Amino acid sequence: MKKIKYILLLTLGLSTIGCKKFGDMNTDQTRSTSLDPAAQLMYAQVYFSGDLGIQERSSYFMLIPMMQQFAGAFNMSFGAVYKKTPSYLWRTFDESYANDVLNIVDAVDRTNGVANKTNLNAMARIMKVYTFARLTDLYGDIPYFEAGKGYDGTIRPKYDAQKDIYNDFFKELAVASAQLDPSKDQVPNEYFYKGNITAWKKFANSLRLRLALRLAKRDPEKAKTEIQAAYTAGLFTSNADICMTRHENIPNSYQDQRPNGISAAWNVKNEMGRVVNTFLSALTTTNDPRVNALIRCYKEFNPVAPTRFLEREDITAQVKARIGLVGAVPGAYNYDNVLSSAAITLADGSSYTPRSIDLKPQLNHNLLRNDAPFFHITYAEVELLLADATQRFGLNLGGTAQDHYYKGVEAAMQQLSLYPNGPVITATEINNFKTANPLVAGTELQQINTQIWIALLLNGNETYSNWRRSGYPILIPSPNSESVSQTIPRRYEYPISEKQQNTVNVNAAIQILGGDDWNKRVWWDQE
Repeated sequence: MKKIKYILLLTLGLSTIGCKKFGDMNTDQTRSTSLDPAAQLMYAQVYFSGDLGIQERSSYFMLIPMMQQFAGAFNMSFGAVYKKTPSYLWRTFDESYANDVLNIVDAVDRTNGVANKTNLNAMARIMKVYTFARLTDLYGDIPYFEAGKGYDGTIRPKYDAQKDIYNDFFKELAVASAQLDPSKDQVPNEYFYKGNITAWKKFANSLRLRLALRLAKRDPEKAKTEIQAAYTAGLFTSNADICMTRHENIPNSYQDQRPNGISAAWNVKNEMGRVVNTFLSALTTTNDPRVNALIRCYKEFNPVAPTRFLEREDITAQVKARIGLVGAVPGAYNYDNVLSSAAITLADGSSYTPRSIDLKPQLNHNLLRNDAPFFHITYAEVELLLADATQRFGLNLGGTAQDHYYKGVEAAMQQLSLYPNGPVITATEINNFKTANPLVAGTELQQINTQIWIALLLNGNETYSNWRRSGYPILIPSPNSESVSQTIPRRYEYPISEKQQNTVNVNAAIQILGGDDWNKRVWWDQE
């Protein structure tokens, strides 16, 4: 495939227009007239999952530990115990508007009405929705209709209501999906599907399904309409349809988006997060075969050597035989709850007494390689969302809730093999799990959305959004003496850059919200 570095070079000037403050980036005094909108689309694609700054500050530091999947490392405590660090809450807003938003909005504008770029325009419109969805789901009302546009330098973009943004999402996805035509212009170098028009249509419709379920509590009638429309238009039908970015196996940095950003965030620190009991118990209590594929124990280097994490020796079997898998308590640090074990025998035949850090289980390191794919939307998620919609609304979506639930679980287990040297769950293991764990009357939505929570591992933003809209899994807050909140926060707060440079508009949004507090709820997140 084309190397991502070429896209970085092509868009370097665009991504650094003005400063990284929102007001400055909305001027067009230095706008290039020769940028290739296909390159801009590709930049937005790879930036979404490859940017270390956003993936580290938001997903690794905040959302994955907040969702009680993995925690324990010092920098994961910000999300694990709700230690409000404003710069981490601001990072996605400040970085995204100045980079992928600016690129993708411009790409849409450059291709609107251009006869030989109708497919490129449709792809850019879909990517624009996907890009803005991450922002509005985190912050609520945001600049949308005026975002990324050129002004005279004195006008600041207004904030749009999340309801209006979502309505436009649905319109854009419907129009873009219908506009895609295999007989028209080809876009062979984009990163998601190499220009495959059928795949892009399914991606647009599957994204529409995901966003429609966001409205399940706030506007169920609108949710049902959009769910049915997305299903009728055509969704993912197998793991071959998964939308992913295949990242490159190169050293990570804050300036290079070629490696997987969440993998880079996980591996650049001096300690790695450990599995939280909440997540571990969800696997072990159902005899989920993924517990053996996902959760491993390693003999750590002393001192820790993040760049050599793939070289660590796997000692899982011997640890399980001696003390079992002992997950971290929500909100605890790696150095808390010291574990001990008798000596084990290493692969070279030598005797070794594991340290506490060796005994604490963590994520299979093959999922954390720099060249690990980032899953944007999966077939597993689509089937589980269909299960939710069928159960919740009684819609006819091609099967019963149980049918979709089983398909989603199977796909989620199978997709692990897509990682480099990734674990393979056998058909027998999958069938045994399904037989032992059917949907149970009265707990269907909890079971379905707990499976979504497991399937979305390493996609912090989406895990957080689905938890807020569904209420599952049931997470017990884990504050301590360092906590700013006693409950799990519900949104991100607006950045200081907006309060300084776009004061009138951000203050209007804050007034509607009832205060810029991370315990306030965005429009679709209603009790």
